[in-house]
Amino acid sequence: MNKILIFGVGLIGGSIALKVKQMNLFEEIVGISRTNGTNLAPFVKSGMLDRATENFEMEIESSNLIILATPVAQTEIIFEKLYPLLAEDTIVTDAGSTKTNVDLAAKKFLKEKYNQFIGSHPIAGSEKHGPEAAKKDLFKNKNIIITPHSQSKSEDLKKIQSFWKSLGGVTSVMDVKLHDEIFSTVSHLPHLLAFGLVNLINDKKNKAILLEFAASGFRDFSRIAASSAEMWRDICLANKESIITDLHLYKNEVESIIAMIDQGSEEKLLSYLLKASQTRKKWNKE
Repeated sequence: MNKILIFGVGLIGGSIALKVKQMNLFEEIVGISRTNGTNLAPFVKSGMLDRATENFEMEIESSNLIILATPVAQTEIIFEKLYPLLAEDTIVTDAGSTKTNVDLAAKKFLKEKYNQFIGSHPIAGSEKHGPEAAKKDLFKNKNIIITPHSQSKSEDLKKIQSFWKSLGGVTSVMDVKLHDEIFSTVSHLPHLLAFGLVNLINDKKNKAILLEFAASGFRDFSRIAASSAEMWRDICLANKESIITDLHLYKNEVESIIAMIDQGSEEKLLSYLLKASQTRKKWNKE
């Protein structure tokens, strides 16, 4: 294929560019940089990108594949700007952690060209962000969720699946609503818990000594709190219904733990902890 255009050359967008370059999947890799954002010149020099520009309007019509790897709140603006310039054979996908809001934005702003968009979510994140964190094998053996809709073309779906497989991913097809419900529980909630734990320490007067003596358990659990704050703000607001539901469910768990400890319920507490421990061990073996 001729040209891939990447909006958001960070961890995900940069890793896509590196692997596309290695596999020689496109003749040209163009990165879009935000005004006052990351300077992509070093990543053109390093060979990650062939070109970088802020003036993306000139690039759209000649692109075969356009990838939105920006924070999800930016997708509406990008779709609106893509619409009048999008060639009829160009495929658009994204890499966002929420899918319902992105799909609705595509339908609203791409209008009759909505059938050219198919959502994607590579499950290959990291607490590190920015193009300097990119790795060419980031997607190797990682799940890639693809979320086609009723107007998606079967040939485009096959192309998107083939694209992600070429990058090393393992693809699955899923409905957008189901996707957001699942990842609220297994991704969005854990990130918020990690942010909350670190801020609990931030608000304590003895923060410095707490961090000095924090061991590997705290380090492992809190690692994802170093993730991009902008990205996670957007995810929380985009998937707020599912996330709030899960937060209330977790609140119930915390209240149960408080009650068992406060009442000295040894057997109940042991049973509760064993149940979680056994589930985690079984899952780890699988």
